[in-house]
Amino acid sequence: MSVRPIHRGRRCRWLAAWAWLAAAGAAAAQVPAAPDADMAQRMKACTPCHGQQGRAASTGYQPRIAGKPAGYLFNQLVNFRDGRRQNALMAGLVTVLDDAYLRDIAAYFAALDLPYPAAQTQQADPSRLAAGARLVREGDAARGLPACTACHGAAMTGVEPSFPGLLGLPRDYLLGQIGAWRTGTRRAREPDCMGRIARRLTPEDIEAVTLWLTSQPPGADMKPAPAASLRQPLPLDCAAPAP
Repeated sequence: MSVRPIHRGRRCRWLAAWAWLAAAGAAAAQVPAAPDADMAQRMKACTPCHGQQGRAASTGYQPRIAGKPAGYLFNQLVNFRDGRRQNALMAGLVTVLDDAYLRDIAAYFAALDLPYPAAQTQQADPSRLAAGARLVREGDAARGLPACTACHGAAMTGVEPSFPGLLGLPRDYLLGQIGAWRTGTRRAREPDCMGRIARRLTPEDIEAVTLWLTSQPPGADMKPAPAASLRQPLPLDCAAPAP
C-alpha cells in the first residue's frame, strides 16, 4: 500500500486548515470546558477536513465523525495527541488540549444524528463482495480472524461506548487505516487487537472487505448499538474502552 502524493492545491488547503485548527486549538486551551459552551461555533474549525457538522462525504479520504460513539472519538483524539496515530494536522490541534476538552469535542460530534450519503461503491465483482461479506459476518477462525460484527455490531454501525461504525466511510480512508494498523503507524493501547487483526489480513481480504463496506446503502437507523448488545467475551483481548 502506497501513500499518495499531496498535490499542490491540496497541500495549500491543508496548510490553511492547519493554521485555522491550530489557532482554534490554542484558543480552546484557554477556555474552561463547559456544557453550555457554543461547541458548534468552535467546531467549525473541523469542517475543512471533516465536512459540515462532521459528516464528510463517502468519497475522498477524510472520515465522517458525526454520530460516532463518544468513547471512540475521545480515544482517537487522545491517540493523536499521544502519538499512537500519525497525522500532523490533528496532532497540531490536540497537543494543547486536555482530556476534559477532548471529551467535550467527542460528546458534541457523537450527539449529531445526520443523514448518511449513498454508498460509494456502486459496482464491484460479486465474488469479491461475497468474500468481503463472509469476513465481515463470519470471520475466518482458521486464521484467527474474528467477524467484524463481533466488535462493530451486527449492523456495522458501531457499539457504544468505543467501537466505531464502519459504514459510510470512504474506501481510501478504510484502506489507509488498515495499512496504518498493519505497519504500526496507527495503534491503540495494548492489547492492540485491531493491529493484530490487520496484520493477519491478506491484500485480497482487505480489498474484499473494503469493497463490501463501501457498497452498503445506509440503513434507517445508523446509530451505534447499545453496549448491552455486544457479546462477551470479545473474540480477542482488546484495550479497555474509554471510561
